[in-house]
Amino acid sequence: MTTVRLPLFPLNSVLFPGLVLPLNVFEERYRAMMRDLLKSPDDEQRQFAVVAIRDGSEVAPSAPGLPDPTARPEQGPAAGFGDDPVRAFHEVGCVADAATIREREDGGFEVLATGTTRVRLRSVDASGAYLTAELEPLPEEPGDEAGALAEGVLRAFRSYQKRLAGARERSLSTGTDLPDEPSVVSYLVAAAAVLDTPTKQRLLEAPDTAARLRDELELLRSETAIIRNLPSLPATDLTRGATSLN
Repeated sequence: MTTVRLPLFPLNSVLFPGLVLPLNVFEERYRAMMRDLLKSPDDEQRQFAVVAIRDGSEVAPSAPGLPDPTARPEQGPAAGFGDDPVRAFHEVGCVADAATIREREDGGFEVLATGTTRVRLRSVDASGAYLTAELEPLPEEPGDEAGALAEGVLRAFRSYQKRLAGARERSLSTGTDLPDEPSVVSYLVAAAAVLDTPTKQRLLEAPDTAARLRDELELLRSETAIIRNLPSLPATDLTRGATSLN
């Protein structure tokens, strides 16, 4: 088993290969991570791994609060993730390649990264200034009938987009061509659909592209039917979509 060790950036959201990830980095542990990444030679990729948080806080408390106003906030790279950080994270994540790391005057960073490959979390090391992890790369197998499934998912996704835009009373932009490569379709749809984090995580962990597409086809049909039969759409962005503070 081949593994790699990379800095670990836990988030309350799921990153998929090929998708862009903007980050506003302000916590000291992640500032230290970005400073180290900037030390890499210009011809090397500046990579870190993103995992979705299963149980914990994306941003560590910085001041005393409830239930004990006198308690000292946690410090260190694993703050907010308990005594055994690996249990706080989902097992499968995604490597991010930071194309842009820009330091601000306040010492924070603006980062623009892109998901590249899926990885399985094997262990977490909290001995440094930030978390690092041993990761096993996961190949993306096509599975059976991935091409035909991708066509069906694209049709279902277009219908879903129209229903969603109508429910939100927004115009639908149709000028952008959607991809036709099955794995790209599967990741794009998984990222773009309004789904909760556990569902997106399930899609990321799919054993192959065809399995992910089959799951997405059922989800899109179900979500489209729900939107069609509702007189108005609830605030799904607030109730089902996570917001990253970093």
